[in-house]
Amino acid sequence: MIYLTESLNSNHRKKEFSSGNDMLDNYFRNQASQDIKRKLSACFVLNDEVSNLIKGFYTLANNSITQDLIPQEFQKKLPFSYKSIPTTLLGRLAIDKRFQKQGVGKLLLVDALNRSYEISKSIGSFAVIVDPIDNDAENFYDKYGFIKLPDSGKMFLPMNTIKTLFE
Repeated sequence: MIYLTESLNSNHRKKEFSSGNDMLDNYFRNQASQDIKRKLSACFVLNDEVSNLIKGFYTLANNSITQDLIPQEFQKKLPFSYKSIPTTLLGRLAIDKRFQKQGVGKLLLVDALNRSYEISKSIGSFAVIVDPIDNDAENFYDKYGFIKLPDSGKMFLPMNTIKTLFE
């Protein structure tokens, strides 16, 4: 499988990355590598081929949500014995200010969904979950079909929907 991104490593120029969101920038510069070492998440970066600057990054991690958070139309298809449903968490996604408004977010999202789908063939995952950081992020995910989970602020895209993108 060919991906647009590669795993974050010590050769990447993290200190130069600036999305304009202090929380995301600090995470990327100071914590992402530690999370990788601790196996808490995986971080993938998209490099600019000309400048070798990081255009953006995203993180993926195993996750689960309680079945009662899933809308009824999807719950009907799940066995009642599963109180916790396995999912993939798209935890963080950010684009460097120099590359914003150029479609990089969409590229990163498609790459993350593709990875998540491929992983779901080996490890069960019902959906990709996101927890939008603000209204702009919520609108971004909404534009790509993510569905709001009731009473949580989180959104999800079922793996069966993602499957249609890549098969």
